[in-house]
Amino acid sequence: MQRRAHHSIVHFRKIAAACLMLCALIALAACSSSDENGKAAGKPPAAEESPTPTAGADPRETAKKEAITAYEAYWQEMQKLYADQTGKSANLDQYAASAALTNAQNDARLAHDRGNVLVGDVVVTEPTVTKADTNGKIPNVILSSCLDISKWETVDAKTRKPVDLPDNRLLKYRIISAVEKYPEGWRVTRDEPQGKSC
Repeated sequence: MQRRAHHSIVHFRKIAAACLMLCALIALAACSSSDENGKAAGKPPAAEESPTPTAGADPRETAKKEAITAYEAYWQEMQKLYADQTGKSANLDQYAASAALTNAQNDARLAHDRGNVLVGDVVVTEPTVTKADTNGKIPNVILSSCLDISKWETVDAKTRKPVDLPDNRLLKYRIISAVEKYPEGWRVTRDEPQGKSC
C-alpha cells in the first residue's frame, strides 16, 4: 500500500508540473519540487531545439548540408595545420582524404621548412553545390566556393614578421572542391583553385 501511495504522489506531481494551473492547489513544498520537474519536463534539451533530419528528409539536401559543414570544418583545420610548425595541433585527416589531404600536408610542410607559418583566418563564402550524387557507391558532392585568404598572413615562425609575397596574388578566388562520404563521415578529397577572382 505504501509503495502504491508513493507512486500516486509521484504521478500527481508530474501532472502538476505539466499543468501550471494545478501548481497553485499543491502545498508550497510540493509546488517548489514540482517546479523543478516542470522545468525539466517543459523545456526540451538544447539538442532537441535544433532542427534534426526527419525520416522523410531529402537525402540530396541532407548530403548538401553535411558536405558544406564538413568543408567549412576542413578549412578551420587547415588554419591550425599551417599555423603550427610541428603540424601536430591539426586533425585534418578527420575532414580530408586522398589528394586534398596529401597536398595540404605537403604544402604546409614546405612552408614550415622555409621557417614560415600562416596565421589569421580563411573565410569560405558562397559555398554552392553544383553536383550531388547520393546513389553511387560513395556519395559525393561538388562544391564551388569563394575562398577569401586576405586575412590569412604568412609570417616568419620566429619573428612573427610578415613575409614578402607578390602583390598581384589572388586573395579572393573561386575554388572547386569534391567532398565524399566515407564510413567515418564526409571528407574533402579534391580542392582545386580556379585562378579566377570572386
